[in-house]
Amino acid sequence: MGCIFCEIADGSVPKHTIFEDEHTVAFLDIANDVDGHTVVIPKKHVAGILDCDSVTLMRVMDTVKLLSAHYVENCGCEGVNILNASGAAAQQSVPHFHIHIIPRKKDDGVDAWPRFGGARESMEAMQSRLALR
Repeated sequence: MGCIFCEIADGSVPKHTIFEDEHTVAFLDIANDVDGHTVVIPKKHVAGILDCDSVTLMRVMDTVKLLSAHYVENCGCEGVNILNASGAAAQQSVPHFHIHIIPRKKDDGVDAWPRFGGARESMEAMQSRLALR
């Protein structure tokens, strides 16, 4: 079984292309859940951000920034949400690195910010565990 995003990148699966260059492709998400919901992927297969080399990551993020600015400056959007999930535990649905751009307008009714149930550990404990030393 192949990777659907690799098939989208190589053109064997149709897509609604928003932008494409030598290294990345951006297309409308087939969920069609929010107007303009865009997915940006590297053309080369990388499972997630933790597997992504810095050059590929830079190219993907350059495309994300380019499109985000375009949406705000030229397409009537007032902001964007940038979303990524890496790994099954983070609910990554396709094991190919991708970034979602959600175009936003004030009072558009989109609730893209998750509501969390509250941390279980103290900030001090988390700082001790997570701090990069």
